Amino acid sequence: MIQIQHVHKRFGKITVLNNVNLSLKGGQCIALIGPNGSGKTTLIKTILGMVVPQSGKILFKEKDTAHKWEYRKEIGYMPQIGRYPENMTVGQVLDMMKDIRKMSEHELDTDLVTAFQIAQIMDKRMRTLSGGTRQKVSACLAFIFNPSVLILDEPTAGLDPLSTEILKEKIRAEKQKDKLIIITSHVLSELDDLVSEVIYMQDGKPRFHETLDTLKASTGTDRLSKAIAHVMSHQ
Repeated sequence: MIQIQHVHKRFGKITVLNNVNLSLKGGQCIALIGPNGSGKTTLIKTILGMVVPQSGKILFKEKDTAHKWEYRKEIGYMPQIGRYPENMTVGQVLDMMKDIRKMSEHELDTDLVTAFQIAQIMDKRMRTLSGGTRQKVSACLAFIFNPSVLILDEPTAGLDPLSTEILKEKIRAEKQKDKLIIITSHVLSELDDLVSEVIYMQDGKPRFHETLDTLKASTGTDRLSKAIAHVMSHQ
């Protein structure tokens, strides 16, 4: 689905991505984790075309994404902090995005709109929403256009336990449709029952990219957080 080949990115004298090579396939839910400053956010922004690397390339469905934008319609992105026009209502934000994407109503995936009862807050202005409710709107926007790739940055931050489970069930369902899902999170306990693969970033490059089962077996642990702690303590 996505191939990252020899991607290198500097900001000034600081190298943030150092010859990154990854192959990300459909039907996988991948945890992209690592300490602050490890390059996770820059890698995501590079996939999205928001950051242009100094060298290397990113292929989406075997096609080079350089200077092309159409592929981004196939990616649903849920940012850690959703920023929207504060004076617009929830309904206006949803309508604006639908107009931009130009998809018919029957093509839309409204599962989360229904599950999160967004219809009840359509007239509320974005500035009045709590952090958790804003997060629900971000989740709906990421999934609603039925993308083949989902990039979710700290998706459960601010969500109540029920909403967290609704979102996790939706992620599982989309994975079963052979979609590629990439999740970043500092709450590793949220990922144990979701992810099938783990990429651990450190100093601008992947330290490892393994299946969760392989990682647990090689570290003799039963939880992702324990496995990561084991790896880090044996560097």
